[in-house]
Amino acid sequence: MANLSLRSIYKKYPGGVVAVSDFNLEIRDREFIIFVGPSGCGKSTTLRMIAGLEEISEGELYIGDRLVNDIAPRDRDIAMVFQNYALYPHMTVFENMAFGLKLRKVPKDEITRKVEEAARILDISHLLDRKPKALSGGQRQRVALGRAIVREPQVFLLDEPLSNLDAKLRAQMRTEISKLHKKLGTTFIYVTHDQTEAMTMGDRIVVMKDGFVQQVDSPQNLYENPCNQFVAGFMGSPQMNFIDGYLRKIDGKYNVEFGWNERKQSGKKYYVEIPESKGGEEVLEEYVDKEIIIGIRPENIHDEEMFISAAKTGIIDAEVEITELMGAETYLYLSVEGISLTARVSPRSTARPQDTIKVALDPNKIHIFDKETEKTIVN
Repeated sequence: MANLSLRSIYKKYPGGVVAVSDFNLEIRDREFIIFVGPSGCGKSTTLRMIAGLEEISEGELYIGDRLVNDIAPRDRDIAMVFQNYALYPHMTVFENMAFGLKLRKVPKDEITRKVEEAARILDISHLLDRKPKALSGGQRQRVALGRAIVREPQVFLLDEPLSNLDAKLRAQMRTEISKLHKKLGTTFIYVTHDQTEAMTMGDRIVVMKDGFVQQVDSPQNLYENPCNQFVAGFMGSPQMNFIDGYLRKIDGKYNVEFGWNERKQSGKKYYVEIPESKGGEEVLEEYVDKEIIIGIRPENIHDEEMFISAAKTGIIDAEVEITELMGAETYLYLSVEGISLTARVSPRSTARPQDTIKVALDPNKIHIFDKETEKTIVN
C-alpha cells in the first residue's frame, strides 16, 4: 500500500505549451481520489506522469518514501486501466489477465491462483476461455480491471475507464469499482470528465482547468462550498444557474438585485436578501453597489405555493420555455427578464410551456461570485 506526493509538478511540451502547472497534492494510502475537469485540462497528462508514461518536466513525484521521477513505469508498482481496455484480441481472457505475470516469470500455479481469484472477485470466472471479441463492453472492462488486480499493485490508475459504456452499464460499473476499492484496500486514482462519477465515487475530488488545480475537497464540500465560479458550474447536473446582478445594502441588510438592465434602463428589479447566517459581512461591504454574479442551483428554485408564501424576498415571475419530466423530478427551463434559469422541481408540478409562473429562490442557498476574478465571495 502507498501514499503519493506530487510536489510542484509541471508538464511542458516543445513550443511553450504547458499542459500541467504547479500541481501539488498529497494522496493518502488507500484513498480513492478523482481528477475531474473538461477535456484538455491536464488530468490524463497528470495520471500518465504518475504512471511514468509521460516525463515530468519539473517537480517531484513520490510513491511512498521513494522519489520515482526517473524510475521506469514497470518498477513503480502501479497498474493502469485504460479507456479502450487495451486487451490483446488473439488471447483468451485468462491469457490477457496472466500476461503481465508471465513477463515477470511468476510461477504457473501462482499465476493460475491469482487469475482465478481476480476472476471470482469480478464475476468473470465463466469467461476465462473466451476471446475479447466475444465479450460485451462491460465484460471487457472487467477483464482490464482483472489484469490490473492480479499484479497486486500499490496504486491503481484508471483513465476514463467507463466512457465507452452505455449509461446503464456505466452506473453499474461505478458501483462495482467502488466495491472493488473497498475490497482491495488499495490507493485508486481515477480520471473522468463526468462529474456524476466524481461525486459518487471519490473520497476527494481534484477539479482541474487549463492545467491548474482549482480545488481539492470532498464531493459534498465541492458542491456546497465551491471556491470559484468554474467549480460551482462544473459540479452538479443540471449545472448551477448564474445571474448578473448588483449587491445592495438596504436598511442595513445585504441584498442581491437582478433583472433590471442598467444599460437599457428596462426590466423589473428583483431582490434576494442575504441571510446573516451566511456571514462574510466584511467582504460583502467591499462589493456594495458593485456588479457581482449570483449562483443558485436548480433544486433551490421552488414553484411550490408553500415555499412561495413563506418567502420574504426572491419571488420572481418566470416564463416557462420547456419542461422535462425525468420521472422522479421535473426540470423547468425558465426565462426571467431575458435571463435563462433551470429549476428542478417536483414531478407533480403543473407548469407547462408558455405559462408565466411564480418561483422563489432559496436565500440560504445563494452563492455570490466576484465578476472580475470569478472567485467566491459568499457560499
